[in-house]
Amino acid sequence: MKSKDVQIAVSTNAFLKLLSAKKIVKYRADEVIFSQGGPCLEVDYIEEGLVKLTTVSNRGRGAVLGILGHGDFLGEECLSSETHHQTSAVALVPTSIVAIKRRTMLRLIEQDRAIAAHLIDFLLHRNRRIEEDLIDRVFNSSEKRLARILLLLNEYGKRTNSPLILERISQDTLADMVGTTRSRINFFMNKFRKLGFIRYNGGLKVYNSLQTLLQD
Repeated sequence: MKSKDVQIAVSTNAFLKLLSAKKIVKYRADEVIFSQGGPCLEVDYIEEGLVKLTTVSNRGRGAVLGILGHGDFLGEECLSSETHHQTSAVALVPTSIVAIKRRTMLRLIEQDRAIAAHLIDFLLHRNRRIEEDLIDRVFNSSEKRLARILLLLNEYGKRTNSPLILERISQDTLADMVGTTRSRINFFMNKFRKLGFIRYNGGLKVYNSLQTLLQD
C-alpha cells in the first residue's frame, strides 16, 4: 500500500472514531438496508460486512449491480440533487453501517482532503468496474462473464478479509450478475469443477487457473 493510501485510510478511520454525530446501524444477513425509490438522506459507510446492490427496471426486470464491502460507500447520490435511491441494498452477511447525514458528509468532504480523496477514489474505481462490466456483457459469452465475476469476488474476499463472500453468493445471484439463467450458471459451475478451476469442499474455492478461460 502506498503512503498516500495509508494516510487516506488513517484519516478515514479517525473520522469514523471521532465523529460524534455518527450512527452505527447493524443489519442481519438478508436484511434490507435501503430500497429503490426510498428517500436518500444520508451516506452509508460499510464498516464491516458485505452488501449486494440491486435494481429493478420499470418492466420488473431485476439485476445485481455489484457486491460492496468494508471501506465502500452507499447512498452517495444524496450528495447531488438525488432525493431517492436508484438502487436497493441488502446485507449478505451481518453488516455494520456508519450512517452519515448529508450535511455532515458535505462538511467532512470540505474540511478533510483525505476523506474527499477516499470518496473520489471509491467512485472512480466503481465507475471503472461498471464500464468493465458493460464491456464484458457486450463482447464476452456468459461463461466468460461468470469466470470473471468469480475471480473478482474471490479477489475481493481476499482484499477485504471476507472469506465468506463466495459462500453467500447464490447461483440465482450469479445468474443476475452474469445476465443469464440459473440453469446455465449451474452448468458452467459443474464444468469449472470438472476442469479443476473451482472446488466444493466445505465452501466454494476458486483457483487462479480459471483465468485461462479469459485468455481465449
